[in-house]
Amino acid sequence: MRRTSRDIRTANRYQVLRQVIAASPTSRQELAAATGLSLATVATLVGELLDLGMVTEVGFEDSAGGRPRGLLAVHASGGALIGVDLAETYVRVELFDLALTVLARAEEGVRPGESRPEQVVDLVATAVRSVVARAGVEGARVLGVGVSMPGQVDRDTGVCAYAPNWDWHDVPLLGLLADRVDHPLHLDNPLRACAVAELWSGAARGHEDAVVVNLGTGVGAGLVLGGGVHRGVSDSAGEWGHTTLVLDGRPCHCGGHGCVETYTGAPGIMLNLREVSPDSPLLHPGDQTATIDALARAVRAGDPVAVRVLGDTARYLAAGVGGLINLFNPEVVVLSSWVAAAFGEPLLDAVRAAVPRHALPRPLAATRIVLSPVPTDPVCLGAATFALEGALRSAGKGARHRAPAGPRARPRPLPQGPGQV
Repeated sequence: MRRTSRDIRTANRYQVLRQVIAASPTSRQELAAATGLSLATVATLVGELLDLGMVTEVGFEDSAGGRPRGLLAVHASGGALIGVDLAETYVRVELFDLALTVLARAEEGVRPGESRPEQVVDLVATAVRSVVARAGVEGARVLGVGVSMPGQVDRDTGVCAYAPNWDWHDVPLLGLLADRVDHPLHLDNPLRACAVAELWSGAARGHEDAVVVNLGTGVGAGLVLGGGVHRGVSDSAGEWGHTTLVLDGRPCHCGGHGCVETYTGAPGIMLNLREVSPDSPLLHPGDQTATIDALARAVRAGDPVAVRVLGDTARYLAAGVGGLINLFNPEVVVLSSWVAAAFGEPLLDAVRAAVPRHALPRPLAATRIVLSPVPTDPVCLGAATFALEGALRSAGKGARHRAPAGPRARPRPLPQGPGQV
């Protein structure tokens, strides 16, 4: 898709701010080197971010024989961002400052049979109000709310085109939320959210090509290609969970059979357990989280049934990951989301051991397979960055939803030493 000069400017502003957040305190010269933008362009973009109150000047550092360089840091209290993780079994909301530190969390359960759009919207609105109140943040300081919706979404129109696990079709999700949430809203899906979270704060940081495997109730792959998130022509890239793994295999919500998701998502892992031990006390019918947690604890305790189920799941997952490595030749494959976090190192070790059966030696040799190091819910973090991107885009259009500008901080000399802000 062709990008306008405004799109490019927003992307550059976003890139500079991301680098400031990652490397505070930093200089304009270091920002230019890290982003590949000219020093003049960086200086202009930094000026805009200073005017928006998103960054602040914090002092100087000595340069080799030249003028001292001004140092910049993110202005953490310059605004707040909200990330919403809509999942098949819960709604989780986190409120962040501009340094992407979590200030408040809230979670609402989604009960079976209570996933109609109006019911989910009510849960989101309740949780958003809760985190704003808990953080003690004035509503005007909230720059936006990023909403991650599993399935195929149109982020320009705010419509959920298709969510197979809830059987949603063409639901105007942001339109429904706009009646209940008094902040700018931005929609995307968890595959992109996890990919962006890894780019900002995780294992994909500093890499041009990465695949982020999202393991939850659903399964998918967030794609980082050429240093940016790959969305595809219709915002549908990454639906790897609905590629065929087993011909004529298990039925899937999408209408297909044998999809990756049916063997490696939480419901699929429960089926793997039933096949190994139908009466296992580890199985909690109707409760994915309890079953996965029980399995993870049992694996660590050496329970033979749990170890076998993990091994079966890892073999299915490794076959799919091997295909991703062959297809995209990434620098890193990240296992992310709540199922990966629950199993942790045992799952990682089993996948690493099985992948060589499916990946070609040359691309495999260039790829690391790791667990996500993101310390918070990666979907919430990624969704919050959608809101940040939206705020920067609105600022470029002269919209009213801006960070409180406030006065610029007077630069002050800083003592030399690593990590001093």
